[in-house]
Parts: sequence; C-alpha cells; structure tokens
Amino acid sequence: MPIHASVKHPHDDAPDTADAFRRLSTLPDGPKRDAVRGRIVEAWLPMAERLAGRFRSRGESYEDLRQVAALGLVKAVDRYDPERGNAFESYAVPTITGEIKRHFRDHMWTLHVPRRVQELRNRVRFARQELSQTIPGRTPTVAEIAEHADLGEDDVRAGLEALESFTALSLDAELPGSEDGYSLGDALGGPDPALDTVVDREAVKERLAELPDRERAILYMRFFDDMTQSSIAEQLGISQMHVSRLISRCCDRVREQVLRDPGA
Repeated sequence: MPIHASVKHPHDDAPDTADAFRRLSTLPDGPKRDAVRGRIVEAWLPMAERLAGRFRSRGESYEDLRQVAALGLVKAVDRYDPERGNAFESYAVPTITGEIKRHFRDHMWTLHVPRRVQELRNRVRFARQELSQTIPGRTPTVAEIAEHADLGEDDVRAGLEALESFTALSLDAELPGSEDGYSLGDALGGPDPALDTVVDREAVKERLAELPDRERAILYMRFFDDMTQSSIAEQLGISQMHVSRLISRCCDRVREQVLRDPGA
C-alpha cells in the first residue's frame, strides 16, 4: 500500500501515514503486517534523522545517533494507537528524542553522574546558548545564567562543572605546553612510605610507655638516637650481649601486644 505525502504537516519529512496505521492496527502478526510496518518506518526515517541531527555537536557520531533515532522510531510505530486521534508525529517526536537522550545518559558519560546533575547540565547549557545570542562579546555570568534558567547559583556551578565532565581525560594525555612528552600521569603523586611509619609509631606508642624505664631508654637510644649497641652498653655499664637481648625481648613483646590488640 503506497504512503502519500500530499497532506500538509508541520515538517516536509512528515508523510501521510494515517491510512497505513489504520490498516496496521487491523492486521494480525505475519508477513503482511511486517511489510506495512516496514513501509511506515521507512517513510518516517527522514524525520528521525532530522531529530538525530540536533544532537550532532555532543560528542557522538552521527551514524550512531541515526541508529538510536531509528530504534526510537520503531518503538513509536509499535506503540502508536491511531484510535486515540493524535497525529503520529506528535507521539513520535518525544519518543525518538527521549531515546536519544537516554542513549547519552546511559552510554556517553565516562563516569556515573546523577541524573539531577545531568539535567542541570542541560538547563545550564541551553541557558548559556540563549544568553550568548543576547549579550555578544562575553560569556554569561553565573548570576545571569541562574536568573535565566531559574536556578540557584550553586546549581549553575554544578551544571557548568558537568559541562566539562562529559568525558574523562586519559592519564597518558600530554600536558598543555609540554615538549618532552610529560603526561598527566607523570604529575600524579605516589604512595608515601612515611605514612606506614606514622601508623607503626602510633600503634606502638602506648606499648612503649608500658615498658620499664631502662628498656624504654635502650630502645630510644637505639632507634631514635641511632646509637650502636656497644655505645649503649658503655653508657649503661652493661655488656653489649645484654643490650642485644634486651632489645630483642622488648621488640618481641611490643610486637606481640600490638598484633594481639584488635584496635591496632
């Protein structure tokens, strides 16, 4: 059954498919119904591609957008009920547009971003575009965008940050102005080994305080003053062997107590 485009519609790519939809609603599943459905989808594809073209500047390839729009069109054709009296275009446009927006929301963000932030991003982007046409020569301020979009300034700032967070920058990306291949990853810090020392010191502090004065003094001279065992022995008037045994015994005792303490 041919599909005509003689009836006037809001756009030139809106064909007259009213008769085809009525026939589609009466046909049972089978080759004839599939053929009519296919012709309707084919007739409305230019409109779907026009809608996809509105999103070409958002970082996604046009071919992928066309496929998503075509999927939305198929869903619209399958769900449309001509008995409700509404024109197919008024039903198909929001269905296709919604499918494209879901594609961006679900597949294009490198990191998961709350839906509220995504919505703020869109409102801020549209407001900034509209304001740029009325105040040429400069970028709209946060206050101007907030007033135009009926948002708070904190929400505008969140939306502006989201505008710059659509994709993640690779750690291998070369830093601007770098001539020696210095990448973003090279600027990142690494684990600080001194942090382990801090943890160890805090863990043994209470246990060291419980040692007898002489043993605590020996450990302090050995590990904080960096004295040799012979120097410690000479200062305390005991043998080096005795100093060695005291150090080993104290270290074993403190280590055992720390490991046994569930809060350490």
